[in-house]
Amino acid sequence: MPSAFNFNASPFDCLTQAEQRLVRDSVDVAYFPDGAAILEVGIAPTHLFVIIKGYVSQMEGSEVITSYGPDDCFDGRGLVAGKVSSRFVAAEEVVAYQLAKQAVSDLIASNATFGALLFSDLSNKLSALSARQSQHELQSLTMSRVDEAFLRPAVFVDAATSILSVVKTFQSERTSNVLVRDSSIQPERLGIFTATAVQRAILDGRPLDQLPVGDLSNFKLIEVKPSDQLGDAMAIMLRNRVHRVVVVDDDKKIHGILEALDLFSFLSNQSHLITEKIEDAKALEGLSQAAAQITRMIALLHRSGSRVNLIARLVQQLNSRLFERAWNLIAPADLVKNSCLFVMGSEGRGEQLLKTDQDNGLVLRDGYTPPDDLADICDRFSAALASFGYPECAGHIMVNNPDWRNTAAGFALMARQWLIMPDGDSLMKLAIFMDAHAVCGDAHLLEAVEEGVAKLATNNDAMLSRFASAIDAFGSGTGWWNRLLGLGDNQLNIKKEGIFPLVHGVRSLALAKRVDETGTTERIAALVTLEVLTPEMGADLTDSLYFFMGLKLKAGLAELDTGRAVTGAIDVDKLSSLDRDLLKDTLGVVKRFKALLRQRFHLEAA
Repeated sequence: MPSAFNFNASPFDCLTQAEQRLVRDSVDVAYFPDGAAILEVGIAPTHLFVIIKGYVSQMEGSEVITSYGPDDCFDGRGLVAGKVSSRFVAAEEVVAYQLAKQAVSDLIASNATFGALLFSDLSNKLSALSARQSQHELQSLTMSRVDEAFLRPAVFVDAATSILSVVKTFQSERTSNVLVRDSSIQPERLGIFTATAVQRAILDGRPLDQLPVGDLSNFKLIEVKPSDQLGDAMAIMLRNRVHRVVVVDDDKKIHGILEALDLFSFLSNQSHLITEKIEDAKALEGLSQAAAQITRMIALLHRSGSRVNLIARLVQQLNSRLFERAWNLIAPADLVKNSCLFVMGSEGRGEQLLKTDQDNGLVLRDGYTPPDDLADICDRFSAALASFGYPECAGHIMVNNPDWRNTAAGFALMARQWLIMPDGDSLMKLAIFMDAHAVCGDAHLLEAVEEGVAKLATNNDAMLSRFASAIDAFGSGTGWWNRLLGLGDNQLNIKKEGIFPLVHGVRSLALAKRVDETGTTERIAALVTLEVLTPEMGADLTDSLYFFMGLKLKAGLAELDTGRAVTGAIDVDKLSSLDRDLLKDTLGVVKRFKALLRQRFHLEAA
């Protein structure tokens, strides 16, 4: 057996040393010329193949279902089932390892993760990946830096300040501690006085307006650096039996106070801290700070191994609170009461992670006379969101566009025109509006318009067919296989190739069946209940969506870390072998789903 076998490639990277020796003792090398059939349908396979050089096509009839390149393996499922269900053909000269069936069986018996990654369905593969990440790859939130947590501003007083004045400072500054400067000695020393020390001050017996705070302050500060890990800060607090530490950098600059309550809240779930900041904001500047914290929270949750669907749900809730608070700060109360502010796109579906273009609109109550400066109010709202990091929509689908602020009757008429005259522009607007989600005001106004759209749409087969045909608006046929196999441009736009056709295909079925839900996974669940989708297809679509979202988030965070704009592109060359394997599976799910949609909506004839 050659010693060059790549044990860093999936699924062999989960093997123990003993299991790797079994592979070395049980493998041989085989050669296949261009066009040779390596496995035929119906035969009982005797080996698992791992490609060293060349490419192999998996065929169903005359159609290429999947392609395999160096370090990829096949056909694990056929080996376990005892029968090959597809034809495997050398797309060019192929050199491959042959691993004996008995060795594969022994590995599956001794290593459940290897078996799951080798031949299981997509759901089990992703479960195995999650388990492996929990054991080997994920960093705990305790590995986060101190300056990534919520630091309370430091409040300074002079050591000669009376305790009574300090208590008043506690109330005015909404704090439970102050840092005390004592310049009576040189070099100046710094201490801390906390609310719990007030009791000692009372027991001292001296009048509180005459008792200097310096007399009862602790000048042995417990300090941590901004770059220290939160786990270390927590250990320091426990070891010194204190509830707060002072955050000081190497230049002795004080960054703030890390409270135990804030630390533990951060480790459990920091989203409520952002919510409090949003709710307490008295001006747009406070909301801007909260918006920046949302992005940091996403990075931390992703690094800690939180599931992408849970992160997306948190982001939707926080963004909704942020937009609602901004609208309430800008719009007069009477306008808020008689309208419904809504968001659309991935934000509306609850599938947004990192900040992307604004997609929002405003429904006004029929008969209500809006303020004369409505246009200015909407302009200020769009500008505020842009200042928070949500760029203006390139298609101008925002409340500062008169087309996206209208009465309920006006929106209903617009929707009717979208359906009666289904050109490309109107169907695009219909698709965007279908994902609308209320964030502020009277949600019933939006619901009434949505119900009218659903009633009109289901009776128009021609419109539904044109609507669904957008699944092919992006993509490049088999081009993404080439990018996966390193045969062309290594940049793959995961939104165009995977997310959009999946989301829009589900959206099209939901429109046809009058499904009310706006989230893609909720729509999938409803379509499975209605028996429009099989449970297996529903599970594969859900798993694929979450995998795409996770890959896109990982790539976007990497771009932000290096100071680049978020593009949504995936560098295929930088994917692990397991991620490449899962990407093939999920893009294969999208391909099968598109075939189902073409049949359902008669797209070949459209």
